Amino acid sequence: MRIAFYAPLKPPDHKTPSGDRRVARLLVKALRLAGHRPFVASRLRSFDATGAGQQRMAARAGRFADRLIARYRLRPEEAPGLWFTYHLYYKAPDWLGPAVSRALAIPYVVAEASVAMKRAAGPWAAGHRAVTEALRQASLVIGLNPADREGVQPFVASGAWAELPPFIATALYRPAARTAGPPRLVAVAMMRTGDKLASYRVLGTALARLLDLDWTLEVIGDGPARGEVAAALAPLGSRVRFVGEAGEAEVAARLAAADLFVWPAINEAYGMALLEAQACGLPVVAGRSGGVGAVVADGASGLLVPPGDPVAFAAAVRRLLVDPTRRARLGAAARAKVEREHDLATASRRLAAMLDSLQPIRAA
Repeated sequence: MRIAFYAPLKPPDHKTPSGDRRVARLLVKALRLAGHRPFVASRLRSFDATGAGQQRMAARAGRFADRLIARYRLRPEEAPGLWFTYHLYYKAPDWLGPAVSRALAIPYVVAEASVAMKRAAGPWAAGHRAVTEALRQASLVIGLNPADREGVQPFVASGAWAELPPFIATALYRPAARTAGPPRLVAVAMMRTGDKLASYRVLGTALARLLDLDWTLEVIGDGPARGEVAAALAPLGSRVRFVGEAGEAEVAARLAAADLFVWPAINEAYGMALLEAQACGLPVVAGRSGGVGAVVADGASGLLVPPGDPVAFAAAVRRLLVDPTRRARLGAAARAKVEREHDLATASRRLAAMLDSLQPIRAA
């Protein structure tokens, strides 16, 4: 089936790397693996940082939706059998999919949505309303982050909610034999202000409490806040090595060569890097934010601590630094968990079963 794929926050072929782009690309791969023919329906970005432009964006998107509808009616061989929107929230609602789906009488599917009721009034009220209306229309709402369920479900039709654990192509990530020397810690994250920088600051404060132990830290990532990140980790001195931005293969190789993945994960949705690390047989120490607990099994594949608590974070890292046997046990369990629950092939089968159950909707 031809599937119109749309990511209002950032299209899968956007030039700037991010977790959103990564998940969008993985969803497209999963749909293709299931035998479908997804295509990017639009690269229109609806993101509005202030809320001031949402009415203008809605009007612009409405005109674009009208053009799409006219095109698909004129060329039915190009028309999708289903519309699939990835990641909508009040700052980046879907102004296209609901209208096109109604006009063509095709199922409308949403993967990963969040609802913040405090945005029902104020500058983002229009975006909030668009999200809730889209959810009410959706034939299927797929939850990638369990933390979103409570806010989203009141707007979802009975039986239209389904959960799909976050996933990666585990074949690209393989455990490797650890070499001798001090334990090697690794962190993988973009360097930008906000929650990422806050996480780096917690990481620096936490690891500064462990200077009595022998270890090194490799940081993979780059971004506009690199200077602030360097300042946050400066107390760690020469133990830190900044790799910069790295491609998927290099990230996999560096993870496989490490001993422990460390990331405070402040306000993290679930953390794709946490899955990548575990797929390489790395135990994880992370903050218990959002859906992190759904991808890291506390005490089984890693250790989770209260988010934003550098003392608890340092204590968890210390426990694993001094216990290589436990690190190895957690790492093996981490790899098994990701292969079993978070692999691309498994996700593709689950996704195929969800979509196969959908029926065309009645045109408005």
